[in-house]
Amino acid sequence: MRIAELIQRWGTEGHGRASVRAYTVHLPLRDAARVEALHLMYPDRSESQLMADLIRAALDELEVAMPYVPGTRVIAEDDYGDPIYEDLGPTPRFYSLSHEILRKLATPPVGK
Repeated sequence: MRIAELIQRWGTEGHGRASVRAYTVHLPLRDAARVEALHLMYPDRSESQLMADLIRAALDELEVAMPYVPGTRVIAEDDYGDPIYEDLGPTPRFYSLSHEILRKLATPPVGK
């Protein structure tokens, strides 16, 4: 989701919740004031929901902004037969770590 889509979403969507993990965040006063202003503008959403949406959108945009660093190994071909090179940038590691951590978080502890 893009940051620009949040305002439309906040004005129209419900409050569905997926599994969550709690974090404590210390915000500079200016940012805290902006979150509280958003809460006043969209009172059906809690400050926590607003911050979760903002973080999700920022992470999505961060993924898109990660640089592609072409390697020397060809991993596939595109529709025109041109080579697609492995990505040596941060994206593959970010995806790999994110998926690994998600699996761990989603797996209930043994014995419970």
